[in-house]
Amino acid sequence: MTKALKTLRAVQWSMLASIVLYGIVGEVVGPAARGVDATLSYLFATLSVAIVGVIFVVRRTLVLRAAESLATRPEDSLSLNHWRTGYIATYALCEALALFGLILRFRASPVQASVPYYLGGFVLLLFFRPRPPASV
Repeated sequence: MTKALKTLRAVQWSMLASIVLYGIVGEVVGPAARGVDATLSYLFATLSVAIVGVIFVVRRTLVLRAAESLATRPEDSLSLNHWRTGYIATYALCEALALFGLILRFRASPVQASVPYYLGGFVLLLFFRPRPPASV
């Protein structure tokens, strides 16, 4: 359990660092801002709402159920795998939100259009930090 928790924390921190790098790379390498592509902006906004919904479903179906099982039986490897997989899937979905911001920047959107996606992914990653199952 301790090893899985340390691994998840390392994954979380590396993904947080990558979101910061997305912001830096988007500003340094990205083209000069010309305007927001309305279609792409609407598409990403819709996908972002769907992704946040999927994050909560994944947390409820994988993480929380596995955490309940691990609280009573910490040696259950199947529950541990579900718990770990739930966190990694959650982190991947949060990272996808930040990638939307990077894509917008490379499509010459202004910084103001990208920042909500960077912040959304970053804040959700911070919010869903891995917790030992006994405390859930």
